[in-house]
Amino acid sequence: MEVLNELMLFGGALFIISILASTLSPRMGMPLLLVFLIIGMLVGEDGFFGIRFENVKAAYFMGTLALAVILFDGGLRTEIHLFRVGLNPALSLATLGVVITVGICGGLASWILGLSWIHGLLLGAIVGSTDAAAVFSVLTMQGLALKSRVGATLEIESGLNDPMAVFLTIMLVEMMTKHMAFDWLMLRDFAWEMTVGSLIGIAGGRVLAYGVERLSLSPGLYPLLALFGGIFIFGLAAVLHSSGFLAVYLAGLMVGNRVSRGLYNIQRFHDGFAWLAQISLFLMLGLLVSPHQLLGYAGSALLVAVVLMFVARPVAVWLCLLPFQFSWQEKFFISWVGLRGAVPIVLAMFPWLAGVEGWNFFFNIAFFIVLISLLVQGWTVGPLARRLNLNVPTTSSRVQRVELGVPGQVGHEFVGYKLAVGSPVLRRTVGNLYLPAKVQLLCLLRDGNPVSLQPDEKFLADDHVFLLSMPSDLELLDKLLVGIQETERLSAQAFFGEFVITSRAKLSELSMVYNFPVPAEMASWSIARYIFSKYRKPVVGDRVTLGQVEFVVLAMKNQRLIKVSLKLHK
Repeated sequence: MEVLNELMLFGGALFIISILASTLSPRMGMPLLLVFLIIGMLVGEDGFFGIRFENVKAAYFMGTLALAVILFDGGLRTEIHLFRVGLNPALSLATLGVVITVGICGGLASWILGLSWIHGLLLGAIVGSTDAAAVFSVLTMQGLALKSRVGATLEIESGLNDPMAVFLTIMLVEMMTKHMAFDWLMLRDFAWEMTVGSLIGIAGGRVLAYGVERLSLSPGLYPLLALFGGIFIFGLAAVLHSSGFLAVYLAGLMVGNRVSRGLYNIQRFHDGFAWLAQISLFLMLGLLVSPHQLLGYAGSALLVAVVLMFVARPVAVWLCLLPFQFSWQEKFFISWVGLRGAVPIVLAMFPWLAGVEGWNFFFNIAFFIVLISLLVQGWTVGPLARRLNLNVPTTSSRVQRVELGVPGQVGHEFVGYKLAVGSPVLRRTVGNLYLPAKVQLLCLLRDGNPVSLQPDEKFLADDHVFLLSMPSDLELLDKLLVGIQETERLSAQAFFGEFVITSRAKLSELSMVYNFPVPAEMASWSIARYIFSKYRKPVVGDRVTLGQVEFVVLAMKNQRLIKVSLKLHK
């Protein structure tokens, strides 16, 4: 009993330290997952407490469960229209891209390190896929609002590439332990994993979404139903020898885009639970490694990391994205954000569990490569996105949002705003505040005290305004109560341009105003037609140039181009 009490004390302290350390990560620019990993190493066998953790079966179970939770949360937050935008390039990267990365990395690793070809390919398979936990965490913590084509491709790729990496790793481990040769029937197994995993994820996610929408439960049970429904779907797919990782990601996607009421509460719960999974996963991986053994593999790991980051990943990305309309800046960024995280370390447990001779070589090399990736790539993602003009400016000053009701009821929300100095409603009266039809003003707080909502009462700076709203009206409320701050306006202007024009405007008419050349065959073209000639599926932030004028996509709706901004270059 005393041991259990000490374990709870130590575990609670470790998690508190990890959570508090998260406040330092944004200030230092350090990837948060790296912080958790280092904390685990500091309390491990070579750290301050000397804890030895060598239960690889428990570590594999915990790692798999944590990845399932993280992937389900990632699917919950992926909007279906972004999924359609990024699916084809992401699928190419998640399948062919992984194979190319494994082939190049494994081949060069065999040559540089003097390994056999199968050992080199196994090392390439272990480190060849990007990691969902690392990608989601870095993009979120660095506050990046990437162009939807780029962001969707990266997130969907990291959610879909695990099945290919798992398949290649297991295949190569079996070939080593059973002394088998490659058999084309192995591809049949992969097709089964992908097909059945997809069907279970989509069908199971739809059933789960239907249950969340229709069942009458206590409000606190809906997030739990979604969570354990996702875990059940993962387990069902795994029992049928298909890809549980693919199934749970697609199930999250179905729930996130089919549940219309109560979704915000579910997402908020899963956000916290996904953080718990990430902290647990990386603390456990930090405990599992023996830092004194890493130094002996530092040189080999550094060489493989250089090959992976500067040769294998870029070649795979540029080849896989050739059929798609990505600019060189977008390809360069996607090449660089091939973050390695928990997945390579979990895959490195496969040789360990199978008793492959020299398993510690694969595990320590994979761990060291994860450290290098989080240090080098994770630390530079934000600056690089801004340098390449891929971070689309956004504005939001909503201070509170609480969902009213539960699934199956009307989806109203309590929304709170703090009025800043530049708010458009300052000095206006309550009676002259024209709100959308389904929005009601509920309360006005000034200096912590409620103010009577008389028609002649004026709004002042630092007032807190609370309203009852539908989710569809939040964008209008943001514009009405927040407006655009000067620094945000200048940032958006620098990115999009100063002049906003309709997508139906004719190039010939604009050329007369802004004095830029238009080819004769395009004289009757609209801006929309010109942009669609360059991009089959344009997204906000896409740019096309005509002479000294640059058109930037400003607004899209249902795959239709609504607004375009115009930038003049000297």
